[in-house]
Amino acid sequence: MAPDNKNEHIKVALQILASLGLPRAQQNERSALCLLALLNLTPGKQWTKAENLLMGITPIMDWIRVHYDKNYAPNTRETVRRQTMHQFVDAGLALYNPDKPERPVNSPKAVYQIDPVALTLMRSFGRAN
Repeated sequence: MAPDNKNEHIKVALQILASLGLPRAQQNERSALCLLALLNLTPGKQWTKAENLLMGITPIMDWIRVHYDKNYAPNTRETVRRQTMHQFVDAGLALYNPDKPERPVNSPKAVYQIDPVALTLMRSFGRAN
């Protein structure tokens, strides 16, 4: 897919994070790409087609590498978890283990999912007014 489509989605995701009032530390490319991964918003895909996949940290990082050509080293998993996903959960943007809330915090099976209300908001981007 053309770089313009990738850059446009990242730019819009950054605007969304800022509009939602996420802290400045989360208004960065890594957080924008994590948002796009949780929405399964591949380059060229319309915002109205956003999804709310259940994804763990490693699958999020793999998705980013495949669809946006950004390769995060395996040792950055903790940074993604602590510096992006925790804030998404705190902001009500993402849910933590919605499929199994009793899953232990340190479980390798931990997953995140866009909150259904946030998904509705995300899908409204790009609609004609």
